[in-house]
Amino acid sequence: MIKINSAEILCVGTELLMGEIVNTNAAYISGRLASMGINQYYQAVVGDNPARLERCITASLERCDLLIMTGGLGPTYDDLTKETAARLMNRRLYLHEPSLERMKIYFSERNVVMSETNIKQAMMPEGAVVFVNNNGTAPGLAVEDDKRGKIIIMLPGPPGEMVPMFRDSVEPYLKSFSSVTLVSRNINITGLGESAVEEILEPVMKAAINPTVAPYCKEGEVRLRVTARAENEDEGLVLCDEMIGRIRQTAVAPYIYGVDTDLPSALIDLLRRKGKKIATAESCTGGLIAETLTSVSGASGVFDGGVVSYANTQKISLLGVKKETLERFGAVSEETAREMAEGARALMDADIAVAVTGIAGPGGGTGEKPVGLVYIAVGTKADTQVRRCMFIGNRGRVRRLAAVTALSMAIAKAKSDF
Repeated sequence: MIKINSAEILCVGTELLMGEIVNTNAAYISGRLASMGINQYYQAVVGDNPARLERCITASLERCDLLIMTGGLGPTYDDLTKETAARLMNRRLYLHEPSLERMKIYFSERNVVMSETNIKQAMMPEGAVVFVNNNGTAPGLAVEDDKRGKIIIMLPGPPGEMVPMFRDSVEPYLKSFSSVTLVSRNINITGLGESAVEEILEPVMKAAINPTVAPYCKEGEVRLRVTARAENEDEGLVLCDEMIGRIRQTAVAPYIYGVDTDLPSALIDLLRRKGKKIATAESCTGGLIAETLTSVSGASGVFDGGVVSYANTQKISLLGVKKETLERFGAVSEETAREMAEGARALMDADIAVAVTGIAGPGGGTGEKPVGLVYIAVGTKADTQVRRCMFIGNRGRVRRLAAVTALSMAIAKAKSDF
């Protein structure tokens, strides 16, 4: 049996090299390979050129056991992935009748006449494992070379075809080459930077062999991936949960907002369990916090609404911010953020409210109040807390970090006040 120690990804298509299409396939496949415990050290993109494609395939097979290719399986003359790979694997192409019949049905159901050129897509290398395409015409395939210990998997380029084919057919196929099951769980942390998390957990991570613990940084968050090797999923989950329990006993614990979740989902779940409602008041984020909350199914149970008060007149008329506050301290200030949060909570009759006001840039900053300065307020009936933040980055990043920080503060406040 072929033993897979390492894999590579080779995406085929001149449109990828020209930047006309974003290469999401490589990111998806990389994540799935990692979850299966298959190492990957190289990936590449090559245009629709048979000579260069052949060189890339040859080089990859010298380094890895498994080569996964996407693209180049279409019916046109320049779709040469299958033909090139078959030649390098010393396989003759033949007409795979089941694939041809599926294509005929595909076109018939859509009242489209199938072109003769489509027959090319049903040509398969001898001995290939064929993966059915339920979302398009080009089947996927795997060619195994037992003597060399190599496998080439070829998948269609469109993500709408590639992703379900990989999930439904390729993953089960690859798992047949391993007796080990990898199980991962993600610990979600906010309010603590990646370096601080690593410093606290360094002894745990260094001692961790199975499961392993690896930190990943996101905007405003840190994720700890706990991965266990086991004979089956249930055994792997037990190992992961034991490690999660150990991590919850460290100084990181207060900053953990959930496992296998995200900030808005965790906040909504927390408020739902406590029977509380939240409101928002946004200036520089322009409704981003509200949009993030409402992206979660069931948000209507805890979120009645919010206010986007970009202009000072709306801060006054809708949220009850005092005119004197704005004149004395300005729209971007601790005082204004506080009154925005208190006004939103009263207006929506909510239990907790978050408010954001700041300077996202690129213009509008001053020496006293530079671009990136954001005040975030979170208030309940008990009190309202305001944090002064300085975010670095372009306008989009400042707004995203402000929204993430606001949600983080809301979770901490909801835990302590309710």
